[in-house]
Amino acid sequence: MHVVITGANRGIGHELGKHFEASGAEVTKTSRSPRDGYSTLDVTDPASHCAFAGELGDKAVDLLVCNAGVYLDKYQQFDGGFAADLWAQTFATNVSGVFQTIQALMPNVQRAATPKIAIISSEMASTARSPGGSYIYRASKAAVLNMGRNLASDFKAQGVAFGIYHPGWVLTDMGGDDAPVAVQDSAAGLVKRFEALSLETTGVYEDFRGDALPF
Repeated sequence: MHVVITGANRGIGHELGKHFEASGAEVTKTSRSPRDGYSTLDVTDPASHCAFAGELGDKAVDLLVCNAGVYLDKYQQFDGGFAADLWAQTFATNVSGVFQTIQALMPNVQRAATPKIAIISSEMASTARSPGGSYIYRASKAAVLNMGRNLASDFKAQGVAFGIYHPGWVLTDMGGDDAPVAVQDSAAGLVKRFEALSLETTGVYEDFRGDALPF
């Protein structure tokens, strides 16, 4: 089994990489900046996508985990906050960056026997749950949820299953010190979700425990 994980140099991506490596899978981990043991991939840079796809060549990818993401508007206030550049940077990473990753690696994914693509989103993508704040992050995660659902529809006939997942509020640099979920528990739960993903469940939006989330 060959797994590709974007943004695997820290947090949830790093823990997912450790889990899959321990299970004996071949894991290609990416980092935005050059780092030993990682392939370089800046998901906001089309040239970087081309270079990474060239590095993989014709190698099949059984599971692509689109994990790279940013949360730049944390603690921003409506008055004076949420600057235009934060919107642009966030969407370039969390939305178009995910799409370009999938677009660049789809030929590799389609070479697998049972190809799967997992998009790490958030419960903050849900429009049914709208407690306010974090407008940029919420909007980006809602957009990637919508995109993932539409990709699931388009590629079901081609045999590619898509899942969109909330990893929990995780104790990482992004999640902060008050987060109640250990990164090891989140990663272990996500791996089970990836294993359960199939063409019958493609387009699923659920958390790391397997609970369905409202759109």
